Amino acid sequence: MPASEIGLMEGWVMTAPGQPFEKRSFPTLKPGPGELRVRVAGCGVCHTDVGFLHLGVKTRGELPLVLGHEISGTVEETGEGVDPGLRGKPGLIPAVLPCGECELCRAGHRRICRKQVMPGNDRNGGFATHVTVPARYVCPVPQGALAHHELWELAVVSDAVSTPFQAVKLSGLAAGELAIFIGAGGLGIHGVQIAAAVGAKVIAMDIDLGKLELAAAHGAGATINVTGLSTKDVKARVNEEVARLGAPRALWKIFETSGTRAGQETAFNLLGFGASLAIVGFTMDRLEVRLSNLMAFDAEVRGNWGSDPVIYPELLEWIAAGRIGVRPFVESHPLDDINHVFDLAHEGKLTRRAVMVP
Repeated sequence: MPASEIGLMEGWVMTAPGQPFEKRSFPTLKPGPGELRVRVAGCGVCHTDVGFLHLGVKTRGELPLVLGHEISGTVEETGEGVDPGLRGKPGLIPAVLPCGECELCRAGHRRICRKQVMPGNDRNGGFATHVTVPARYVCPVPQGALAHHELWELAVVSDAVSTPFQAVKLSGLAAGELAIFIGAGGLGIHGVQIAAAVGAKVIAMDIDLGKLELAAAHGAGATINVTGLSTKDVKARVNEEVARLGAPRALWKIFETSGTRAGQETAFNLLGFGASLAIVGFTMDRLEVRLSNLMAFDAEVRGNWGSDPVIYPELLEWIAAGRIGVRPFVESHPLDDINHVFDLAHEGKLTRRAVMVP
């Protein structure tokens, strides 16, 4: 066995769109310079992963590929130039790892670094026993966060929690302002509790009563079931709830977290005076909008690709302090059940974020 190999790891690989994952064994390689190897505690099932397997979204890395980018685990080995003191420590792997050195990174635009590495997209990801990644932005998990959560539960912080946290920070949402979340599952439920923790008045929308009930229990002052409602009806309902909540009638902060065409159309049509819209969810669908609304209302729309890994420590501090929680929104599944879990996710039958545990 070559000196760089220390045994075997197992992972479930995507071989082709629409085909079941296949379980395979790989050499467990020693990390290269600037890298570290993590023994996976858990890896969350994201809508993006479902998109790769079932919806025609292409991975940047060639197939076969181990998917999975919401990863937590224990640092097992470090490569040259990486602090060996990290070995044995719990860590959170950012869903998108920038290089930290290019022009974009130096300008603070790490989220769109062109040399970024996304596990489960650019290289093998977390639906495996081990994963090797660049070490620069891997975030140590404080004991305070582990006092309230198991390490596998915190895997979803890498994307499902950090992405809406980034969106809320970028929006400048402040106490007393109105936050509207379109889509109360996945990203949306975490956005709801983050906005509530800021002190905002929160409205959550969805077509799933269970998700709306969960949102109401975790910070939403109002919920709207949009099933069968026209855009005009949705806007009327929002205005009713704004009046009931005593929320501002302008400067709304709108977050599209459903990743659907209908959600994006609703979000854009809710733009009013001084409003801002964050596109947080992803869909391959196209839609037609009147961009002049942005001019007429002095409104703005912002994309939100993942999160800057430098915000992870602050987010984990929020979790350690109990300002927001993760446990009520996740459930563990054995990694060997990955094909069944992906079928449930594709069919919209999961009520909590699934975390695959080796």
